[in-house]
Amino acid sequence: MKSTDRNEAAEGQGPVEIPIDGVLDLHTFNPREVKDLLPHYLNECRRRGILEVRVVHGKGGGTLRKTVHTILGRLSEVSSFRLAQEDAGGWGATIVILNREKQL
Repeated sequence: MKSTDRNEAAEGQGPVEIPIDGVLDLHTFNPREVKDLLPHYLNECRRRGILEVRVVHGKGGGTLRKTVHTILGRLSEVSSFRLAQEDAGGWGATIVILNREKQL
């Protein structure tokens, strides 16, 4: 999966590969990219059979966390989501449980 990392884009190097491994760290992305990036990443995880995803949004003021939760609440492929346990980032990360893709 490709997306534009704000550091890479600032240097004019263009899109970078994002590993699809069930952990999406949003620290390196522009917050404006999240509304497109998050659904694409989750769909790719589902396609690969990864049904539990950790989204790292950071603790900060909570704006990005609220944005992530709003997006997750609108996606039909999301079964549930919750803040991570302390050992997985606490309130700086969200655990997302995805529905299985329907087999045709």
